[in-house]
Amino acid sequence: MRSIVFTPAATRQWTKLPKATRTRIRTRLEAYAATGHGDVKVLRGRAGARLRVGDWRIIFDHDGDTIVVVAVGHRRDIYD
Repeated sequence: MRSIVFTPAATRQWTKLPKATRTRIRTRLEAYAATGHGDVKVLRGRAGARLRVGDWRIIFDHDGDTIVVVAVGHRRDIYD
């Protein structure tokens, strides 16, 4: 299983999310870290990939065996 690390900016975004949303996202993120499977696409025009959880997106990068979460937010705001 890969470890998951949040950047300071992603941590601030994470704490602003409702608890139920954080739980859903954490479950999917941990499943992706364990299996490597999920609704993930490589981003075009910027580095990294995104994990989709309903209307929420997690932007992350791989650093060896570590998943570095760069941003967490709603789909209407995350790509700005």
